[in-house]
Order: sequence, then C-alpha cells, then structure tokens
Amino acid sequence: MRANRLKLSERSKILLLSLLVGLGSGFAAVLLLKSISFIQSFIFPIVNKGGFSWAALVFPALGMLISLLLTLYLIKDNISHGVTKVLLAVSKKESRIKPHNMWSSLLTSAITIGMGGSVGAEAPIVYTGAAIGSNVGRFFKLSYRNITILLACGAAGAVAGIFKAPLAGILFTMEILLLNLNFVSIMPLLLSTLTATVVSYLFTGLHTPFACTIAPFQMGNMPFYLILGIFCGFCSLYFTRVTLKLEDRFAHLRKPFVKWGIAALGLGICILLFPPLFGEGYNFLGTLLNGGAWNFDGESPIAGMLRTPWVVPIFALLVMLFKVLSMTFTNAGGGVGGTFGPTLFVGALAGFILSRSMNLAGLQLPEQNFALVGMSGLMAGVMQAPMTAIFLIAEITGGYELLLPLILCSAVSFGTTRIWEKYSIYAKQIAQSGDLLSRDSDKAVLTLLKTDELVSDKYPHIYVNQSLADIIPIIVNSTVTDYPVLKEDGSLAGMLEIDEIRKHMFEPEDASEISVRSLMLSPRAIVQEGEKMESVMHKFDVTDAWRLPVLDCEGKYIGIISRSRILKAYREELKQITKED
Repeated sequence: MRANRLKLSERSKILLLSLLVGLGSGFAAVLLLKSISFIQSFIFPIVNKGGFSWAALVFPALGMLISLLLTLYLIKDNISHGVTKVLLAVSKKESRIKPHNMWSSLLTSAITIGMGGSVGAEAPIVYTGAAIGSNVGRFFKLSYRNITILLACGAAGAVAGIFKAPLAGILFTMEILLLNLNFVSIMPLLLSTLTATVVSYLFTGLHTPFACTIAPFQMGNMPFYLILGIFCGFCSLYFTRVTLKLEDRFAHLRKPFVKWGIAALGLGICILLFPPLFGEGYNFLGTLLNGGAWNFDGESPIAGMLRTPWVVPIFALLVMLFKVLSMTFTNAGGGVGGTFGPTLFVGALAGFILSRSMNLAGLQLPEQNFALVGMSGLMAGVMQAPMTAIFLIAEITGGYELLLPLILCSAVSFGTTRIWEKYSIYAKQIAQSGDLLSRDSDKAVLTLLKTDELVSDKYPHIYVNQSLADIIPIIVNSTVTDYPVLKEDGSLAGMLEIDEIRKHMFEPEDASEISVRSLMLSPRAIVQEGEKMESVMHKFDVTDAWRLPVLDCEGKYIGIISRSRILKAYREELKQITKED
C-alpha cells in the first residue's frame, strides 16, 4: 500500500524530469559559453594586436582541423547541422539521439568558435540539450511521446540558457522543431526553460546577451520597417539557397582533408578581406547595435574604402554576402557550428545597410534600431519562425520598445520568403526526402509509420507454374482473398484474387488443365521496400485496393501490406501523439 502511494504518475514523472533536463541544458549552455570565452581569451589578444594579423587566418583553420580530427577519430559520427539532426530524430528515429551528442557538439563547437570559426554556438547547444532530454527519457524507459517531450524540453532549455530567453525557447520548439504542443507538454517546457534561464543568470550574470542603445520609437518610421521586412525576405532567400547549394557542392568531395583544405583557404580569403567575419561576430554586432563607427584601417586591404560615405553600406553589403560563405566554409571544413548566430549577424547588417543608405539620401533613421529589427527579420525568413524571431530579439536586447517594428518586419520577411521558399533552412533537405514531421496530425502520423514494419509475409505463396488443382487446397485452408503469384526466382509474377478463382473452382472442366498464369492479374500497384507511408496510402486511394505487394530494390517479393493493418497502426500512433495524461 505504501509503495503504491509513493509511486509517481506518468505526468508527475515528466514534470520532475523536465526540471532535471532544464538543469542539464542550462549547465551545458553555460559550459559552452564559458569554454568559448576561455579559448578566446588566448586567441583574440594575438589576433587583435593592431593591424593585419596572419593569426586571424591560421587559427580558424586550425580550429576546424582539430574539430575534424575529433569527429573522425574520437566521435566517429557526423555531428554537424544540430537542429536538422534533432528534426530528423523526431521524424525518423523515435526521438532517439546518441549519448555522445550530450558532449561531442559542445566540445567541437567550443573549439571551432573559440578559435575564430565564422559560425554560431546556438545549433550545437540545441543538439546537446535535445540529446540530454532524449537520453534521460530513454534511461527512464519512457514512451516515444514522452521521450519527444523531454527532447523538446532539452532543446527549449538550451535556447533559453544560451540566450536567457525562456519564452523564445518554448516558441522555438513550436515553430522550428514543428512539435504539436498541448497543455500536458507546455508545463514541462515552462519548467525546463525557466530552470535553464535561472542557471544561466546565476553563472553568467543578469545582463542581456546583446546590450544595445535603443533610440525612441517613432510611428513615422513604420513604412521603412516594412521595406526592411521585404529586404530581409530577399536576404533570407540568398542565405538559405547559397548555404544549401554550397554545402551540396562540398558534399560531393569524399576526402575530408581535401574539403578542409579548400574550406580553410576560402575562409581565410573571406577573413582577409572582411575582418568582421572572424569568429561569431558578436563583438561587431555590439558596434552596430550601439551606433558605433566602422574602422578597419590596417586590418583589411580594402578598409580604405570606408573613408567614402557611400561606400560604407556597400562594404557592409559585401560583408553580409560573404558571411554566408564564411559560415558554410567553416562547417564544410570540419568545424561544428550553426546558422543561428550568422543569421543574427546578417540581419543586423541588413538593417544597417538599409538605414545607412536612406540616411545618406537625406533621412534621419536610427541605425541601431534598424540593425536590431533586421536581426528579427532575417531569423523570421531563414528559420521560418516569426514568433521566435520577435520575442527572441526582444528578450536578448531588451528591445520591447520596438515590438511593433519587430512584428511588422518579421511578418513581412516571413511572408516574402514563403512566396519562393516553403521550408526553413533546417527543414528543407528533410522535407525533400519526405521525412519531415508535419504539424498536421494526419501527415505527422503517416511520417512516423514505417512501411517495412507493416509488411506481412504470412500470405500463402502460389507459383506461376502451378495449376488450379494445385492451389485449391491452399485456398480452402486460407482466409485471405488475395494471393501473390511468384516466379521460381522469388520475383512477383502477378496477383490472384479469390473472385477470379471462385468461378472456375465449381465448373466441370478439369482443374488441372487451368493454369495459375491464366488466372492471375497484374498487381494494381507495387509498393517498394522503405517507401514513404504517404506515398503508399496514395496508391491505396488511387487503386481502391485493400492489399498491395511489397518488393525489394531487386524486384523480389517481400510480403503484403494491407490497408486495414495500416489503419490499425495509424489509430495506435494517433493515440500516442495526441494523448493527454
């Protein structure tokens, strides 16, 4: 009796574990920030001695190389693209993330970014937090649904911890991780993000991540924020498409050290021409957000251009365009980092470019305000997450005074991007493969169902060289209505339907004279091994069949998949993802 009283309900267990996951994610975020800062305390004084320094070219390449060696020989797994990997884990791998991801992304990204890699720390920490949540759930042997809730708690806690932005952490899981949340899952997320944020404040102080000087908001500037939203939308398209195109080019290079060499050279050229591309660029963001001036004399061969007023926004435009290249070079060359930070960097530049250009034309726009709002616009377009963008930027900068421009710019940027790009930079490649978990419950369930797990090989086998007399005993002792007809090599010849056989079974002619070949029909459709369930259901709908044969890649018969079995599995899966305890 006493043991029963002490036994926790599933809901209580999830709430307690969400606190644990929040603590883990918060400490992981703090550890990553402290590790990056520690490495930079040795690297940056060497690089920033004044004037051009070859160290600015050497250290990022060295950081990429160390991360590559750790990945190849210690971790032995692909750990890049953290947010995309989390999406894939939820969609295909029952929210299971390998235990090493609780530390591997943290270690390699700290080295990559600390030594000057032009990427952000946010995607690796999201992967780390999600891995903590996933493995805590697996340790306590929770169901797929509850493991997914803890995975979301870990990811949300990681965002909250690294940005001190609890609300943005929750919105991140809804918009970017595409998770359908109900009241049951909202409570663990609130506990996780709150815990992670408190941990971050305790160990890193009460300051916001991006201190900025905000000019008073003026309603008359709203039309210009609308223009900024459109500009950010087109910048988002450039960011997404160039990144994915360049990554695809590097993916065709099979030798990792060749990729590192090409990427290190490309990154070095970018930093040589544009010093702000060294590292995350957050120090440079501070200059933009506080209305500071640019000065790279002696650091860049083309810094002299900045003495001409109209060339400053052009130089900023080049920095913005090359930031996408430097980020991709860093990741392709073996470095580990994300697009989150570069998105903020490019967005701030977009706001600065537009406002500076208009000011040179005779207007008086607050450049720091436009830089701040531009960060939100780029995030809304690149990540297809306008709510996350609005509240993250407001939380990390304290810029709630600019809430109206943030909403307008983010909404317009999101809408502009969606005209040409349906998916975010994280989801596009998964969506193209058909593995993306949809917000729509029906599509989400179909994505989770695996064709191979629903194939049955219990149907009697009939061979093409048999006669009706040979198969009558099989039919009499069977309850199925469709039979696969096989060739001797195991490939499918056709299908027999009971309605076609019945009319011959009771006719006076000799059944041994009637061949199976003359009775069989072509299958209404063929299902391939591993085919996406949405495609399988489309074939059932088009053919109005109840059973279809499944073949492997060589055309050999595997078994039969039935509509009734799919519907049963669908109902069970739907119960799991919509269940409220």
